Amino acid sequence: MPARHIVAIGGSDAGISAALRICELDPSTEVTVVVADAYPNFSICGIPYYVSGEVTHWTNLAHRTADDLAATGMRVLTDTRATRINVGEHTLDVLDPTGAPTELSYDALIVGTGAVSARPPITGLTGPDALGPKDGVHLLHSMGDTFAVMESLEQRQPATAVIIGAGYIGLEMAEGLTTRGIAVTQIEALPEVLPTVDPELGALVHDELERHGVQVLTNTTVSAVTRTANGALTVTAHRDGETLHQTVDFVLVVVGVKADVELAADAGAELGIKGAIAVDEAMRTTLSDVFAAGDCVHTHHRLLGVTWLPLGTTAHKQGRVAGENALGGDARFAGSLGTQVVKVFDLVAARTGLRDHEVLAADRGWTPATIAATPDDHKAYYPGATPIHIRITGDERTGRLLGAQLVGHRSAEVSKRVDTYAAALFHEMSVEGFSELDLSYTPPLGSPWDATQMATQTWARQLRAKGVQLTSEDHPTRV
Repeated sequence: MPARHIVAIGGSDAGISAALRICELDPSTEVTVVVADAYPNFSICGIPYYVSGEVTHWTNLAHRTADDLAATGMRVLTDTRATRINVGEHTLDVLDPTGAPTELSYDALIVGTGAVSARPPITGLTGPDALGPKDGVHLLHSMGDTFAVMESLEQRQPATAVIIGAGYIGLEMAEGLTTRGIAVTQIEALPEVLPTVDPELGALVHDELERHGVQVLTNTTVSAVTRTANGALTVTAHRDGETLHQTVDFVLVVVGVKADVELAADAGAELGIKGAIAVDEAMRTTLSDVFAAGDCVHTHHRLLGVTWLPLGTTAHKQGRVAGENALGGDARFAGSLGTQVVKVFDLVAARTGLRDHEVLAADRGWTPATIAATPDDHKAYYPGATPIHIRITGDERTGRLLGAQLVGHRSAEVSKRVDTYAAALFHEMSVEGFSELDLSYTPPLGSPWDATQMATQTWARQLRAKGVQLTSEDHPTRV
C-alpha cells in the first residue's frame, strides 16, 4: 500500500505545527509543506526585537532551521506558491521557484495561509500609485516586510517616524524605533492605545510611551500620506475638528490583519466570522479532506463560541489538531480564551477572557461586573515592590470568572499571572474559588495571598457592598 501524502500550505505556525504532528505520530506518512517565501518557521512575533537590535541577526528569528525541519522527515518547498486547490482531484496547483506550474497530489490537505496586513483607506496608501517601501512607507507582517523595513532604516537613516496604529505590533515597534534613536509619533483612531484592554489600563501604556519620548495622538484619524519634493513624508490627520500635518522620514502602518482566505474560498470553502475560513473543532473545513488552521480560520472560543482571533499560540494548537486529524485522528481544539501580553518599554500589559462589552455581546445570560484593584507584586517590606493594576470581570449571577486584565512593571511577572487567570478560566472557576488556589509565596516574589487573589477578593467584597450575597457554593444571590 503506497504511503499517504499530506500537504500543508503555509510555513508559519499552523502549517509547520501540523507537519510536525504528522511526523511525530506517523513517520511513514509523506508530508510536504508549501511555503510562499524562503523563510519557513520564522517568528513573526519577534520582528520588533530584530528591528530594535535586541535580536542581532534575522536568522535568529527561526524557530527551527531548514536542517531541523528536514530531520523530522518533512519536505519543505520554499519559494513555492499555491495557486489552486482541486478538491475533486485531490491535487494542489503550485508555481515552483522558477515560476513554472506543477501539481501536488494529496490524500489530505491542510490550509495554513495565515493573515495579511490590513491596508486602510488612506490617500496615498491605496491604488496603483500607492506609496510603498521605496518611499519609506511600510506595512509589517512578513519576513519580506521586515527586510524592506530594515533596508529603509539603513538607507534613509530616518530621524523621525509616524506609526499608524497602536495595537500590539504598533506598540512594540514604537519601542523598537525609539530604541534605534528615532523620534516616534504614534497615531491611534480610537480613544486610547492598546484598545484590547479597558481605557483605564490603556492610559497607563499611553503614559509609558510618553515617558520614553513617544508622542501619542489618540482619537486621531489619518486621512493622507503624501511624499514631499525632497522625499520626506507628510502625514495628514484630524483630531477634534483640527487638521494636523506632520512631516517625517518614515511611516509604518500597522492597523491589524485580515484572514488570507482567497485560495480556500476559490475552492468553495465556506467562510465564517470576519470572512475567515469556517472550521469545526477538528479543524475540518467544508471541503472534503481539507483542514485549515491558524490566522486564516475562525476561532472556537471557550466563552464566546465562535469568533476570529488571530494569535500565534492558537495557531500552534490548531495546527497540531489539524495534523493529527489529517492522519485520521479525532483530536479537538479545546478553544481559545484570547490570552495576550505585550511589553512596552518597562511596562507589561496582559488580558485573558472577556471585558464587559464582550460579555454582553456573547449573549450568554451573564451580567458582567468589573472591579479594579492595585495590589503590590510582592511584600512591600521587601525592596522593589511595584503595583499591578488588575481588572477582574465576573458574572454577578453565578460568580463565574469571565476575564482579567493586568498592567504592571516588567519585573512583576504579569505574563505568568495572567496565565494563572487563564488556567482558572479554562476550568470555569468562580471568582471566589480563585482565592483557594494553592499559589507559591516568598516575600521577594509574592505575598501569602498573591496579587491575583487579592484582586478577586476585592471583586467579592465590592459585590457584597452592592447587595450581592456570595454563598458557600460560590453562587451569588440577591439580598
